[in-house]
This record gives sequence, C-alpha cells and structure tokens, in this order.
Amino acid sequence: MGPSAPTDQEPHVSTAGGSVLDDLTARGLVAHSTDLEALRAEMDAGPIVYYVGFDPTAPSLHVGNLLQILTARRLQLAGHRPLLLVGGSTGLIGDPKETGERVMNTHETVAAWVERIRDQVVRFVDLEGENGATMVNNLDWTESLSTIDFLRDIGKHFPVNRMLARDVVSSRLESGISYTEFSYVLLQSMDYLELHRRHGCVLQTGGSDQWGNITAGVELVRRSEGRRVHALATPLITKADGTKFGKTESGTVWLDRELMSPYAFYQSWIQAEDTKVGEYLKQFTFVPVEEIDALMAEHAAAPGRRLAQRRLAAEVTALVHGQAEVDAAELASTALFGRGELAELPEDTLAAALGETGVVELGGDATLTDALLETGLVDSRSAARRAVSEGGAYVNNSRVDDAEAPLASLDALHGSWLVLRRGKRAVAGIRRVRS
Repeated sequence: MGPSAPTDQEPHVSTAGGSVLDDLTARGLVAHSTDLEALRAEMDAGPIVYYVGFDPTAPSLHVGNLLQILTARRLQLAGHRPLLLVGGSTGLIGDPKETGERVMNTHETVAAWVERIRDQVVRFVDLEGENGATMVNNLDWTESLSTIDFLRDIGKHFPVNRMLARDVVSSRLESGISYTEFSYVLLQSMDYLELHRRHGCVLQTGGSDQWGNITAGVELVRRSEGRRVHALATPLITKADGTKFGKTESGTVWLDRELMSPYAFYQSWIQAEDTKVGEYLKQFTFVPVEEIDALMAEHAAAPGRRLAQRRLAAEVTALVHGQAEVDAAELASTALFGRGELAELPEDTLAAALGETGVVELGGDATLTDALLETGLVDSRSAARRAVSEGGAYVNNSRVDDAEAPLASLDALHGSWLVLRRGKRAVAGIRRVRS
C-alpha cells in the first residue's frame, strides 16, 4: 500500500493540545465534539490516549476510512498515543444500515479481513516510541464474555427508549431490524469502556455518521466509571451535489491495490471538482493550510491547469501507495496522449491506465482498421481508413500509415499491449492475443 508513516509529507506539530485542535478545525475536520475546550485543556496538561475503530465488513479500507487514519496520524504527530481498533467482534455483526439488514460474513472471513485491515492501518502510524500506536481487537474482550454478564454489566446502562430514538433504528422500525443489529451500539460502546480501563483512553474519534455510537460510549464510561471522556467526529465528505465522496463510476475508492490500482486511485483524485478540491487538500493531506490557500488562489486564476487536483492526487497517492506509483501515474497520464515515453511504463500501470480508457482483445491477424472500429475510436471502416490516411491514427504514439496493417506486424509494449489513439484525445487499448 505504501510507506510506513509518511513523514516526508508531514509538518512538525506542537505537542500542545491547542495546536492540533486548531489545525483540525482549520482543516474542516471537526464536525461534532462533546466539549472541545475541555478536550483542549486535557491535551494541554499532557499527552492523552485516544482511539479510532474500523469494522472489517470488507477486505479493504476505503477513502472514508483514510480520513480517520490521517486524523489519528495528526494527533499522534502532536504527541498523543493512538489505539487503532479493528473490530473482530463488531465486524461479525456490522453497524445497522438505513437500507436494510446486513448480510453476516463467516467467522473465518471476518478474521481474514481483520488481518488485512490491520496491515493497512499500521502503515500510516508509528508503532515505536513513547507515543507508539497500539493495535487492538475487540474480540479479545467479547469472545469469552457471557450473555448474562453482558446484559448485567453493559445492557443495564442503555435505556431502550433512547436506543429506539436513534435515527438509524427509527428509520428501520417499519421495515424491520434484528435484535442483533439493534444491539450493535452496546458492543461499540463497550469498546470505549474497555479501552478506558485497559489503556486510560479518553478520546474516541470517528466519522459523523458514527456520532450516536461514539457518544453512547462516552455515556457508558460516565455511568460505569464516573469519568468524563471525550468524543470528536469528522464531517461526512461529500461531492458538490451532496452525494457521498469516495464513489466512482467503477465503484468504491479502495486503499488496497488489488481492489483498485494505484493509477485508478490517482485518477479518482484528479477528477475532484473545483469547488471541493480545496477542502480535500486540507482534509486528506499534510500540506500546511497556508500553502493550500496560496495554491487555491493560483488554481482560481487558471482552473484549466488543474494545479490543485494534480497536487491532491500526488499527495494522497504518495501517502497510500508511495511516490513511485505517483511518478508512474503521472507518466501514464501524459504518455497515453503522446507527451511521454510509453515504453517506460511498468506493465501493471499501463494495463491499469488502459483499463480506464477501455481495452479490447484482438488476434494478431486483425488489422488496424479492425482495431479502430472494435475499440469504438471510429464508427465505420471508412472512417478508420480516413483517420489513417489523414495522419490522425497512432499506435504506441507513432503515426501509422497503413490501415490494413495486421496487429502482428506492430511492436507491442510488454509483448502484448498496443495503445491506439485517434487525434489528440481519443485513446483505447488493445491486448494482442494469439489468433
């Protein structure tokens, strides 16, 4: 996924609580908090322990989870100690969705996903030093817990009328909600209580969509331990039309390169809207706020250059996949359109880039005309021949002059790939296969 602890891109952060909370506020990362000034005072008194949790309901984290990881990293850079929880027990149930009951995954599947997600999370934090991160799994304190003890020690602190008033629950009452999902809030709240008892944890962070679960944990600690602890939620990240950020036409923006190539990941950030790119730079990168403001002023003067989007894509891709993948993605973005050397692209990057434009498999006896037509770069054989005769057809960035040349006669990249281009902007991929 990328290098551990992306220190090359991170600022020096004061250990004072005020400094990091001011930075989070300036970056638009504070949507809700229980008492920001009380939290500030506790941070100013010395380093605190805080936690953020991730449920393994998929084999990879996604871009929404990335915001939480980077928020945890910002707090660690300020001298505080993170606990990073991967929910081996809560992942077996899943937080209730407004759309309907979740499909439960097997114990074996969830256990495998726990390990995959742990491996992703630890790359973004330091595990050594006085404030080194600790990985925790809530299965450790729930697996041996009896139902009677759970109901007596945890359930007694949760009035049913308050649980019914939760938005996600009330929206599901008519369509139906299982007792399993209804009780999810008790399990997550118990995480805060256990981490407070075991590690002295006094802050939970998470997304605003988790605010009800997070504050239920705060209340459980107060009722059980008589201790005031804190909560801080980041905003839901949206596109300009208000829809959830992190979805593309091809699906979720995953952090795992097996589910989404680094090139496709890079492209998802390049496509950020002008009205939102400044927010994303503040929320998903460690670029100083003042530098972002200056960049956005430059961007506003010449939005067509997409300076802000290119900086955003480079910063976030470097954090997740490493600088080498940024370099490859930037080269691919120019090379496909004749402004770079295609032969320098690694095969996986070339394949991923062409996957975004469309790839057709053809045998070596197919002609260039066939290829232009099959890829949709032209709508007729006569149009294909005309594009070639007028000098507007290219293979691997070299102009071609024989419309009937068989693909087998053309030099393929990595033995099988041909980049077909008509004019300056219309590009498609050919994967040459044996006839």
